[in-house]
Amino acid sequence: MKGVVLAAGNGTRLFPVSEMISKTLLPVYDKPMIYYPLSTLMQIGIRDIAIVINPSDQKSFEKLIGNGAQFGLKIHYRVQAEQKGIVDALMTTEDFVEGDDVCLILGDNIFHHTNMREMALEVTSQNPGAIIFCTPVTDPRKFGVVELDDNRNILSIEEKPTAPKSHNAVTGLFVCDKNVFEMAKELRPSVRGELEITDLIRKYLEKGLVKCILLNSDTFWIDAGAFDSLHKAGNTVRAIQKNVGKIISCPEEIALSSNFISRDSLLNWISKKSASEYYLYLARLCEDSKDLN
Repeated sequence: MKGVVLAAGNGTRLFPVSEMISKTLLPVYDKPMIYYPLSTLMQIGIRDIAIVINPSDQKSFEKLIGNGAQFGLKIHYRVQAEQKGIVDALMTTEDFVEGDDVCLILGDNIFHHTNMREMALEVTSQNPGAIIFCTPVTDPRKFGVVELDDNRNILSIEEKPTAPKSHNAVTGLFVCDKNVFEMAKELRPSVRGELEITDLIRKYLEKGLVKCILLNSDTFWIDAGAFDSLHKAGNTVRAIQKNVGKIISCPEEIALSSNFISRDSLLNWISKKSASEYYLYLARLCEDSKDLN
């Protein structure tokens, strides 16, 4: 399975802050926002990842992440020159995915689960065509909304409805099979002039090929693409980390624990960095792993 992170949005909800920098490079407490979706894909076990970006942001992403070797990843960049929706951004990765299944995550979506491995197992063990991840929200009018029957079968899916049929919002994490690009090519732009992810999922729904996974109460999810939610995300990450005594969504730590990288390669990586609390934390991890060996 290949991974795709969409980081090419205009970030208009965060103007003027995001006018000169991609919103996914903004900090969420102690790390760039892009680290969170990357970490989610890594915890699922995905190492081959394309990041879809705006042309003006490429140098910044390459400076921060490069080719991903420090995380044990293969990072590829694809450019979305004009903002025409999530599906349009996904289409830029067709040559990268090359007929594989794909896990798509929005660059401003932050997930944290007490055991992300369990969620990863659900993703990788069954893929009927498409999988969407949903969670109850207070105001579903801001999101795609899915209506379910008592057996969690999908009855309908709507994009930002004025009269929602449920409180189950569709999060920014999707798994689609190898047919996704052919199905996407059948879509027509919405009234907003975009190729909508909701319309793509509806295509799968028409064929009875969509599974909905409801995130449980142990899962923290937030769309950090607006000022209030960005602030809330940072505060929540800080609170979780202070409570558990470790950094969450830390790509280097995930890479080390997943054997994507060695202890020596991590030591070499952090030796080139300044002694910030983030890199001191990684140095302590290396010391702890030495004691275990």
